Amino acid sequence: MKQNYKILIIDDNVIDQIVTRQLLKKHLNLSEIHVVSSGQQGLDWLRNFKNEVHKPLVILLDIKMPQMDGFEFLEVYKKLDKELTSQIIIFMLSSTLDPLDKKRAKTNIYVKKLLCKPLAIDELCSLLENESKKL
Repeated sequence: MKQNYKILIIDDNVIDQIVTRQLLKKHLNLSEIHVVSSGQQGLDWLRNFKNEVHKPLVILLDIKMPQMDGFEFLEVYKKLDKELTSQIIIFMLSSTLDPLDKKRAKTNIYVKKLLCKPLAIDELCSLLENESKKL
């Protein structure tokens, strides 16, 4: 992977956080992986991140979370400054089997793809390689 990304994992499940983070560390040459446990924490992190937009940010967003789920996060996300969101690539990362969740993820303009847990690192690498060609 040529492009160096920051990664933000938004997931309330501690085991999934650890597994995803370890996969990313082991297989990708990334300098920064950040983890938060809720959609609201993700938004707070993004508001602080906006001053550091010097490399693209990849968000791995869970769907099912208490208080603010992934789709509620996206509703607030779409109101963020375009200068910030233009540097962000969002993949939903979920174990959902709900056809409505899958359809909502597929049709959301901010979501590049819905990935299944556990993270298939080769698939993510391929997707990021394609994204880096667009940047």
